[in-house]
Amino acid sequence: MTQTSTGLVGNSFKLGYRLQSYWDTSMAIAFFSAEVGTGLFLVSYFLDLIPGMILGLVIAGTLKPYLHLAHMGVPSRSWRAIIRPDRSWISRGAISIGVLIGFGALYVADRSLGLGLPASLSALVGYLAVAAALVVMCYQGMAMAHSEAFTLWASPLVPLASVCYALTAGVMLALTIGWSALGAKQQELLATLAWIMPVVDLLVVVGILLFAKGKSKGGAFSVEMLLHGEYAGRFRNFVLILGFVVPVVLVVAAGGARLVIMLATATMLIGFCTFRILMFKAAVFEPISHDLAGSIGLPAAR
Repeated sequence: MTQTSTGLVGNSFKLGYRLQSYWDTSMAIAFFSAEVGTGLFLVSYFLDLIPGMILGLVIAGTLKPYLHLAHMGVPSRSWRAIIRPDRSWISRGAISIGVLIGFGALYVADRSLGLGLPASLSALVGYLAVAAALVVMCYQGMAMAHSEAFTLWASPLVPLASVCYALTAGVMLALTIGWSALGAKQQELLATLAWIMPVVDLLVVVGILLFAKGKSKGGAFSVEMLLHGEYAGRFRNFVLILGFVVPVVLVVAAGGARLVIMLATATMLIGFCTFRILMFKAAVFEPISHDLAGSIGLPAAR
């Protein structure tokens, strides 16, 4: 019998590992949507790619709030999420999403419809939208890293993963969406980043696993589930192979083919979404007492 099947104790009173159940798949997809949307908006902003900025705002401004509210027990009280920015990353993130959507939409409208805003004001609006996008891009990882109860999350690399994954999604989606609108140099830059960024993402994910494994037995147990246990198949096939290996191979071998870039983007996003889901599913509470658990015969995480 494997460690992952014997170490989980569910809702019993036994000492052992219990999976977190507060944040589920809907929250994982909400996180994923926010990061993809803000990453696309940010990359498109610097490329002056209006369709990319619009799509980024739509993704972050619709899917993220809807899925987040769907997760809440009392959505009508969701406004309370913004009242404690001094102590809550959730509050800071909720405010930042509002700032991003408001100023981002105003900036896009001025750039595409010619609202007539003074150049300095238009630039300020754009900078505020960019600043909010940066906060949204990383606040979810900051909220997770602040949760010391789950060693898999309590790592400085978790917010970094949010930023890196978001930028990777933004680069690959911008390259796909703006294929005919981008200049040759912009295409070349994005194509280069499209294979470099997944490599960076992979290094960050490996770092998260190594950090968790070395920090506590609960962290090691989570890593064991991802690499050898219940979630190993999905982690290996979707996160590692489909999310990292396939996009890099496709982009390097694409030779300027848009269809191949589109396929690489799709596989990267599937891997990213799976990573988000599995980070929630594999998080476990630390046992009350490691020493006591070992003394009564519970298997220790290795």
